[in-house]
Order: sequence, then C-alpha cells, then structure tokens
Amino acid sequence: MALTKLDRRLRIKRRIRKVVKGTAERPRMSVFRSNKEIYAQLIDDNTGKTLLAASSLEKVVVSSKGTKVEKSAIVGKLLAEKALAAGIDNVAFDRNGYLYHGRVKSIADGAREGGLKF
Repeated sequence: MALTKLDRRLRIKRRIRKVVKGTAERPRMSVFRSNKEIYAQLIDDNTGKTLLAASSLEKVVVSSKGTKVEKSAIVGKLLAEKALAAGIDNVAFDRNGYLYHGRVKSIADGAREGGLKF
C-alpha cells in the first residue's frame, strides 16, 4: 500500500516528537505550513499550553511585500521578538514532519536572526 504525502509527514512527525520535547524554560517551536500561510508557536509540553504564536496573517507580515519564503523569515523574527520579550531565548525546533527546506528553513533562520537559540 502506497503512503500518501500526509501519511508520510505524520509518520516523520511522530518520529521527531519522540525526541523533541518542550518545557517552560525551553519550549518547543512548532511550525505548521499550509499552501498559502505559515504558522509558528512556542509550546510547553509539560502543561500542554501554547505560550506564544506568530503567523503570516499578522498585520506586520501581511503589509510586507515578498515571496512566501521572505514572509516566513519575517514570521520567524516576529516570533523571536515576542519570545525575547517574554524572557524565552532558548527553544527546541519542531519542523512538524516537513523537510528542513524552503519556508521551514526560512522561519528557523529568521528566528535565529531575531535572537533565539536552537
């Protein structure tokens, strides 16, 4: 039986999540990529709560011109700004089963530029 793209991604996601855990001191930075938008959130897995979130739907990102990859970098920087304001500077990156390439790589690079440490 052939795996669909979604089945393959979910399989990879489960494999990653065995290793990557988020705590209050070092939350998990989870990335979700749809066809048009990109979303990132910092999650504390011990309590099961989302601490912060940023997406390409925010006014700062929507008003900027550029490709989806360029907007992803802006989302990464935005999330880093919010995290540093909340006193978080160290995160565990969760690519959520996506390849570390394109928009996912761009959001990670943007977050690093913004001051987050992975």
